[in-house]
Amino acid sequence: MKTETTSLQNPQWLGLPFNPISAHYKKLFGRKVYKIPVAVVETCPNREGLKGMETCLFCDVWGSAAREEAFDLPLGTQIEKYRDHIQKKFKSEEFLVYFQAYTNTFTKLKSLRDNFETALSFDGIRGFVVGTRPDCLSPAVLELWNEYHLKTFVAVELGVQSFFDDQLLFMKRGHDRAQSLKAIDQISQKTAVDLGIHLMFGWPGETDEQMIETAKICNDLPITNIKLHNLHVLKNTGLEKLYHQGQFAPIEQEAYARRVQVFLEHLSPRLHIQRLAAYASRWEELVAPTWTANKMGTHQYLIDWLNQHQSFQGQKWTPGSSAKI
Repeated sequence: MKTETTSLQNPQWLGLPFNPISAHYKKLFGRKVYKIPVAVVETCPNREGLKGMETCLFCDVWGSAAREEAFDLPLGTQIEKYRDHIQKKFKSEEFLVYFQAYTNTFTKLKSLRDNFETALSFDGIRGFVVGTRPDCLSPAVLELWNEYHLKTFVAVELGVQSFFDDQLLFMKRGHDRAQSLKAIDQISQKTAVDLGIHLMFGWPGETDEQMIETAKICNDLPITNIKLHNLHVLKNTGLEKLYHQGQFAPIEQEAYARRVQVFLEHLSPRLHIQRLAAYASRWEELVAPTWTANKMGTHQYLIDWLNQHQSFQGQKWTPGSSAKI
């Protein structure tokens, strides 16, 4: 059962108990824009085994790509196809090309430049978003982002996933908390791009105190947005093996909702939320939990949970309170 949102929420949040990314984009562009997810790289440092790294425990063969058929299509074809689909579905006119799958800075600089030029050559494209990881940056990449920032909107989404080294080690992420904080600082100091991070909740032994600490860390960072994921099990991943061996149990929907609630309550209201939970678009590859397959149902469940508990972003946030970074 839905409940009314509290009057203490910001009216610019469109009636939501959190500050949505759509409010950020509307302020930047004057209207709603939609992301076009594309795939242009097919690997990452982990899969290549660089410096002894292993594939992330949760990552499947598609590397977070929204559509696996994209790997067989030229970038221009992907943009045209998915733009037309989004345009018809949402009556949208303006878009951001989202370089989503794998690590998009794990390629030659010329390839990056060519991809950016291709993206900007299409009508209605207001800029692009680059997904990458904290340990795959270079001075040349930062310079390239700055170059394009001067002529278009450039955003970067950094796959931090966690600020706790035991969790990063568990997922075989290949980088630690210090590298994430260093990367965020470098991007902030040396570029003017719009910076966001990805976080995962649902780790073994995770606590409310860690949710609060994570929120406080985010409050102090030079970022504008956060995308949340629930750790879930996909086929042909290291996590699937642990799941079948009884060594990992995915978080239940109600428990995850509590995690999100605690995190958001301590998160500064200035930060925009891109997404509240992960969504497994390839249902046949989802092992557990089943609720991850229901995108809109999960989204509404989390909103209803927050409203029913009269909870909203920044409710327990105190200006000036900092984490122990």
